[in-house]
Amino acid sequence: MHTDRTSTTRFSVPVDAALRAAGWQPGRWDIKQAEYWADTLREHTSPAGHRHAVFPAAVEAWAEFGGLRLSSQGPGRQLAPVDLHLDPLHGLHMARTLGDLGRALDTEVCPLGHETATRALLAIDTEGRTYALDHTGDWYLGPHIDAALATLLTGTTPTRLTTG
Repeated sequence: MHTDRTSTTRFSVPVDAALRAAGWQPGRWDIKQAEYWADTLREHTSPAGHRHAVFPAAVEAWAEFGGLRLSSQGPGRQLAPVDLHLDPLHGLHMARTLGDLGRALDTEVCPLGHETATRALLAIDTEGRTYALDHTGDWYLGPHIDAALATLLTGTTPTRLTTG
């Protein structure tokens, strides 16, 4: 049996497996797609006049992980792991909600994608910190997208930001 010893140590085994199964590999960088998403979000204005913030941390996350459909490759730790679709346009009509969260956190927040089953919106701030927003509240997933992927794909309990 051949064992691949070239895998990265950036991610835990289950997260790395989920990423690779979705087509990710180290060095993946689709800046053209990321710029398309940035332009689409920048050009969108909600009926009430709300607009998206777009910033480098979001564009970098989209360039590396955008478009991936991720499924957990194992059981969860505290929660069932979730399936993800990393497409920021899932948050296109959430400019006001993301703007409100950004103001509450004293930063700007931009969409990353969503959990496919619950439709919880995944978001990133200007420092690269990651969040999930759903009907139960707002959740802190980690200090960067790598940590968010680990939290979501391994079923680790995120930290609640708000109370319902």
